[in-house]
Amino acid sequence: MKPIVVLATRNKNKVREILAILAESAIDFKTLDDFPGAPEVIEGADTLEENAAKKAKSAALYCGRWALADDTGLEVDSLGGKPGVLSARYAGPGSSYADNNRKLLAALDGVPHEKRTARFRCAVALASAGGSTVIMEGCLEGFITREPSGSRGFGYDPVFAVAASSADAGRGQGPVRTLAELSPLEKNAVSHRAAALKKIIPYLRRLKAEV
Repeated sequence: MKPIVVLATRNKNKVREILAILAESAIDFKTLDDFPGAPEVIEGADTLEENAAKKAKSAALYCGRWALADDTGLEVDSLGGKPGVLSARYAGPGSSYADNNRKLLAALDGVPHEKRTARFRCAVALASAGGSTVIMEGCLEGFITREPSGSRGFGYDPVFAVAASSADAGRGQGPVRTLAELSPLEKNAVSHRAAALKKIIPYLRRLKAEV
C-alpha cells in the first residue's frame, strides 16, 4: 500500500513537473482537485519558505493527509532581488506569464549581459495533518535573456538561461539555452524545483516505511 501525499497546488504545470521528478518515490500523489472544497491559500507571506509552509499546512489540515507545496521566486541581481516572492504577481494581480516576462524585460532594458545575472529559488514544504513541517530549498543560477526563446516550460522559463547540460550548468560552461528550450528531462535534471524536491525524498521514504 502506497502512502498518500496531496500536492497543494492547482497549477497543472507544477503538478506535471513534481510527478515527473518524484516518479520513483512510490507515493500515491493526489491534488487539490481530488478534494472538493479545499480552500485557496493567499500567498501573502514575506518569504518563499513561509508561503510553501502555509500552503502545505492548509492542504494537510483540510485533507487529513500529508501535503506537499512549493513556492518559487526569481531573483534578479540588478533589480535588488526582485521580483522574488512576488514573482507570480510581478505584473499585478491576475497577470499572465507573458505579462510578467514583458515587465521583467522592460525593467532590464539597456542592462548589459554581465549585469543580468539571476537565480530561481524554490522552497518545498512537506506537512502532516498534525502540523509538523519540513522545508527544503533548491536554487538554480542563470541570467535573463534580452528576449523570450523556447516554447516549453512555463513562468519565466523563456527568459531564464542556463548552461544546456546538467554537468555544466553550475559552472556557466557549455551551450546556453533558456529553460523553455530544454526538454522536460533536461530541465528536471538541473532545476531549482528538482533540487528542492530531491532533498524531500528521504522524508517521503519514511512515510512509505510507516505504511
